[in-house]
Amino acid sequence: MDKIEVAFASPSKQMIFSVTAAETNTVQQVINESGILNEFPEINLLKMSVGVFGKLCKLDAKVKAGDRIEIYRPLVQNPMDARRNRAVKTR
Repeated sequence: MDKIEVAFASPSKQMIFSVTAAETNTVQQVINESGILNEFPEINLLKMSVGVFGKLCKLDAKVKAGDRIEIYRPLVQNPMDARRNRAVKTR
């Protein structure tokens, strides 16, 4: 059994859950076991992306010891549009 972390950040709070899991477990299994879905009911794994240390992966990917699974929420604004808006404000 190995320690795996599951992380999510909403606009108002961020949390990291530690889970002890076997390397035969999938990302989805570890997320379910972590309890993060109870803490953040807005998480929809069918619509949100997940990754391990910033690298996108699928829910059926196997975890490794020390992994940090991250659940990504959709962007509120396109980064290019946000940059343009900041540039206009500074002119």
